Amino acid sequence: MKKRLLRLTALSISGLAAISVDLSFGDGRNPGISGFSLISPAHADDDDDDGGSSGGGGGSSRSSDDRGSGGTWRGGGNLFDLFRRTPEKRTETRRVPVRRPTHAADEIVALGLDEPALQRLETRGFTTRSRAPLGLLPTEIVKLGVPRGMTLDDARREIADAAPDAIADFNHYFEPNENAASSTPCADGGCALVRSAIGWPSPDGTAACTAAGPIGLIDTAINPAHPALKGVKLEIVRLTDEEAPASGKQHGTAVAALIAGRQDSRAPGLLSNAELIAVDAFRRTRGETDLAETYDLVRAIDLLASRKVAVINMSLAGPHNLLLEKTVALVAERNIPQVAAAGNDGPRAKPVYPAAYPAMIAVTAVDRNFKPYRRAGRGDHIDVAALGASVWTAASIEGAAPRTGTSFAAPFVTAAVAILRASNPEMTAEEIARLVTASTEDLGAPGKDPVFGWGVLDASRLCRS
Repeated sequence: MKKRLLRLTALSISGLAAISVDLSFGDGRNPGISGFSLISPAHADDDDDDGGSSGGGGGSSRSSDDRGSGGTWRGGGNLFDLFRRTPEKRTETRRVPVRRPTHAADEIVALGLDEPALQRLETRGFTTRSRAPLGLLPTEIVKLGVPRGMTLDDARREIADAAPDAIADFNHYFEPNENAASSTPCADGGCALVRSAIGWPSPDGTAACTAAGPIGLIDTAINPAHPALKGVKLEIVRLTDEEAPASGKQHGTAVAALIAGRQDSRAPGLLSNAELIAVDAFRRTRGETDLAETYDLVRAIDLLASRKVAVINMSLAGPHNLLLEKTVALVAERNIPQVAAAGNDGPRAKPVYPAAYPAMIAVTAVDRNFKPYRRAGRGDHIDVAALGASVWTAASIEGAAPRTGTSFAAPFVTAAVAILRASNPEMTAEEIARLVTASTEDLGAPGKDPVFGWGVLDASRLCRS
C-alpha cells in the first residue's frame, strides 16, 4: 500500500512539472502549490511594456509542449482537479492573433494607364473607382475594381496585357508604427529630458540651428487645438473621402508635437518656429485600426513633393508595393530627403516599407541608455538609430505622455535633416542622408550593422557653424 501511494505521488509531481506551472512569489520564494497560474504564450508575448528594451526579441518562446496536454488553469479549486480531466475534455483558452488583411481584396492600383488602355480594361470587366493626376509623373494613379471571380494576380496580368508600360500592384494597406503609451514613470518631466541623452540642442533659434521648412508629414489626423500646437505653423490636408471615418488623432498629434510643439507647452518640440504640412492619408476601420491605402499614400507623397518640402516624415509601415517604390524614388530624384520608421514587428521580422527602400533614411529606436528597443525592426536597410523609448510628447486631446516606438524615433532624424538642409541648401538628398549618418555615434559592430545602422544620432553635432 505504501509503495502504491509513493508511485501515485511521483506521478502527480511529474504531472505538475509537465504543465510548466509558475511556482514563485513576487519575492522569489517557492510557495509550493498555491498562488500560481498557467499562462499561454499568446498572452505572455502580448505585453505592452513599451518602455523595456533588450538586445533580442521580447516575449516568451515557450512551445505548446511546455504547457503539457492540458488547458489554461488560472487558480481556484483543487490543483489535482486539473489532472483528473481527460485530454478530450481539457480546452485551452488562447488569444489567437488577429490577422488583418494586407491589401484590398478586389482592387488594383496602377500608374501609366492611358484612356485606350482603360477602355480595354473596362470591356474586360474592370471598373474605375478613383483616379487622380500626379505631379511626379505625367500620368494618373488609378484605382481599379477587379472583375468578380478574377484573382488579383490574374488582374495584374490583364493590366500588363492592356498597357505593357504601366506599373500595377495590389492596393496595400499601411499602418502607423504605434504602440501603447510607455509605462516608464515620468515624474518631474523626466521623459522630457530624454532628448538630452543624444545632446539635442536647445531650440533657441540661433542661426546655426535653424531648421529649413516646410517639413512634410504623412500620418493620421492631428488635433490642431492641442495646447502644444496652438499657434504652430500647421497646415492639415485630409486625402481620404469625407464620408470615410476619420482616422484617430493620437498618433499624428504626438508626431507633429514632437517635431514642432510650442516651447512653452507641456510637450515642447525638437524645433522652434517649424512649419508643418501634414497630410492625413489614413482612415479608421472596423476594430479601431487606422489604415492608409497605397492609392492615398502615393498621392500624399506626391502632394508634399509638389509643395517642395525640405523633408518628409513617414512614421508608418506596410508591405512592398511597386507604386510606392517608384514614388519615393522619384521624390529622391527631386532632392527631397525622406525619413521612415523601421517598424515595431520585432528584430526577426521582415523589412517593412517604405523604410526598406534605398531612397529612404530608415530609422530604428533606442532608449536613453542606447539599448535597442526590443520590438524595433532590424536589417541591412537600417541607416540610423534615434531615441524612441519613453519619448515625451503630446497626447491626443491635451497634456502629454511618454511614447515608445520607431514612430517617435523617426522625427528626431527628420528634425536633424531639416537643420542640416538649412545649413547646406545646395546638397542633394543623398548627400544630406550621408551627412546624417556621419552625425552618429557608432555602436554595435564597427561600421554599419543591422541593429543600429551607422549608429545613434549625435545631435550635438547638428548646430555647429
